[in-house]
Amino acid sequence: MKITSVTRYKGSTYEAELDDGRKLYLHADIITDFGIRAGMETDRDTLRKIVYASNFRRAYQRALYLLDYRDYTYSEMFEKLIGNYKSEPLCTAVMKRLTEHGFIDDVRYAERMARKLVEIKRFGYRRCKRELMQKGLSEFIAVDALEAYGDTFGENLSELLRAKYSRYLTDREDRKTIEKVKSALVRYGYGFTEINKAVKEYFDCAEDLEEEN
Repeated sequence: MKITSVTRYKGSTYEAELDDGRKLYLHADIITDFGIRAGMETDRDTLRKIVYASNFRRAYQRALYLLDYRDYTYSEMFEKLIGNYKSEPLCTAVMKRLTEHGFIDDVRYAERMARKLVEIKRFGYRRCKRELMQKGLSEFIAVDALEAYGDTFGENLSELLRAKYSRYLTDREDRKTIEKVKSALVRYGYGFTEINKAVKEYFDCAEDLEEEN
């Protein structure tokens, strides 16, 4: 098997034509790494290595391109790659390189996302854990990332009542309105026990302030 011609195709990509009419489109780095040139004899094993190296480079560069725009979990990036390149061994090898170089780090991703979910969106523990695991993170990593916010969840719940729902919580006997607020807080990811406690404390505090005035 012989490579009959090597010509520049576009940018850093070259077209290498084989004597059976097949054409390979290879980056200049692949051309250099394998010493590819017109008239070069090659066997099937070497050709497979060339094609694999080319596909690996494309997949790796694609991953880096995606990472320029946002972080990805291991699972998310693997799904992106497998959708384009269809080869599980190839995509696994690319993911190994990405993790070795620190471009993909599920623990780091979980810590950053947990901070956003807890400190900015003020979600409860259940919602936070669910959001993290929906990104493909393991339960262990999700739980570990949320461990630092044990006290924060209660503080956030109280703050939500004061900042977002105080205009609704004006009458302790208005059960209908109170239940609507509780349902909203469940959607935030808080449990019924902690919600009931926080609502009771909210009204107790409000009544204490009224008595002082």
